[in-house]
Amino acid sequence: MTVMTVAWDFRASDSSDAHWMAELRAEVMRPDLERLDRYDAVRVRKRFLDAFVPSHTRVIVAAGQDIGLMALRPEPDAVWLEHFYLAPSHQGLGIGRDVLTRVLAEGASSKPFRLNVLQCSAARRLYERHGFILDHEDHVDVYLRAHPLATAR
Repeated sequence: MTVMTVAWDFRASDSSDAHWMAELRAEVMRPDLERLDRYDAVRVRKRFLDAFVPSHTRVIVAAGQDIGLMALRPEPDAVWLEHFYLAPSHQGLGIGRDVLTRVLAEGASSKPFRLNVLQCSAARRLYERHGFILDHEDHVDVYLRAHPLATAR
């Protein structure tokens, strides 16, 4: 099967992006949160809005349209990959793979990458294909890590 290549790029985010991003997060996460019996329409948006830092967040743009986002939160011991969401209409086109490949290559440093996904999330396979391995898990979340050398392509 050949995956169609879609041209995309990043743009910087700003505070005016917060609300559409919170809506996208709610839309993308809803099926997994419902499966885990944890969906709360207010909480899913509030958690994003409370944590949103425009300077850590990039908007994914294709054909002049904002289609997703990704945040990289620097910490003393790691870089946390957070809020990686693509509009459902743009999923399955290889964009997520390409975004993750570029971000990991750009972020090559001595710090490991860390992230978490919901239990049984399809996103876990994408991260594992890029060198992430299990760090630990609980009944809701799976925490993954990757040394920068493991993610270099």
